[in-house]
Amino acid sequence: MIKKLIVIAVLLCSVIGNAQEIISSPYSYFGIGLPKFKGTAENRMMGGLSILSDSIHVNLQNPAGYGALKLTTYSLGVTHNRKTVETDQASDKINTTSLDYLAIGIPAGKLGFGLGIVPYTSVGYDLMEDTAESNSQYSGQGGLNKLYLAAGYRITENFRVGVEGSYNFGNIQNENILFQSGIQYGTKEENRSDLSGFTVKFGAQYEQEISEKLQLTGSVGYRPSSTIVSENNRTLSSVISGNNNNVIDVVVQDVNVGDTDLKLPAQLRVGAGIGEKRHWFAGIEYQQLKSSEYSNRSFAIDNVNFEDAATYRLGGFYIPDYNDITSYFNRIVFRAGFRYQETGITLNNEEINEFGISFGAGLPVGNLFSNVNIGVEYGSRGTKSSSLVEENFLSIFMSLSFNDKWFQERKFN
Repeated sequence: MIKKLIVIAVLLCSVIGNAQEIISSPYSYFGIGLPKFKGTAENRMMGGLSILSDSIHVNLQNPAGYGALKLTTYSLGVTHNRKTVETDQASDKINTTSLDYLAIGIPAGKLGFGLGIVPYTSVGYDLMEDTAESNSQYSGQGGLNKLYLAAGYRITENFRVGVEGSYNFGNIQNENILFQSGIQYGTKEENRSDLSGFTVKFGAQYEQEISEKLQLTGSVGYRPSSTIVSENNRTLSSVISGNNNNVIDVVVQDVNVGDTDLKLPAQLRVGAGIGEKRHWFAGIEYQQLKSSEYSNRSFAIDNVNFEDAATYRLGGFYIPDYNDITSYFNRIVFRAGFRYQETGITLNNEEINEFGISFGAGLPVGNLFSNVNIGVEYGSRGTKSSSLVEENFLSIFMSLSFNDKWFQERKFN
């Protein structure tokens, strides 16, 4: 077991240095970026539902789920995005591939533990505006990562509670370059915000048999608001344009900007569903995010407001015959879902919202119930109204969930 823990620690350390991902969306400019994490692949196929927990999968959205684990579970998720970005005048296609999470869940009787790393928000854009009078370039990258430790406890066979503590860290970098017609030198502004802070999250799950076959499931999760410290730096430069569109600094000046405290807003998730255990399930979930508590890091932006946001999710799964050892097809888990998400950003008096339709399958592999989950989501974000940007995306995501038994009782004759 010690060797396994060492391997896990090495993996976590290697991922920490590369966890931030360029999301390629102009809407990631605002606040601390767009939410990157949408749940494990199993959750995402069902519209992002966090209601369900079982004995062989980690639930990274509700820490109470660790109380349901029966086997040690290693989980890793990746996503490939294909996106079309459109305005009234132009369009572009963007492809990105990213790590979604790396996690482990460890059962210990009625108590279960979890630890891992999640790229939580992401910033990534590269824009250009060219007119007869000027040429402007805007770029940004970075985001906020979450390194967490969680525990879930099974109070009764039907009721579990959990808590998660997280250390949030990362940085966001923005660069704006302006050249004006008839002026030899351009201007470059660079901003960097180094982010850090702690958050805590609570969760509870309840399951109740309401007939011989049917089971009712309820779930609640709550994250209080918390403070993220932003250490801000800014430089202003006079620049000239070099070869291959490179920009060469001529004069660089540091600008004194104060550090700021950002509030990570409170979040509440409530959901319920009904189904037949290991056969089918259908559920619905509501999430409220106090986005009005957001503020930008060290600079003000015109025509932008943060408002409280809601997300609505609907999804479920179907297994033809979980116990059929003769047919591989009958043991495949088919999942599907829908989500409608308000981002909380209002830009030029237009609300920036997002929707997604998802589906996929969980494929059993190897021994001890290990599985590969492959899903697809099609969705859209934003609008072309008011000179804004509409993004249509196709996300192909996959997770590997491996199971093992660490603690085994040994008997001697």
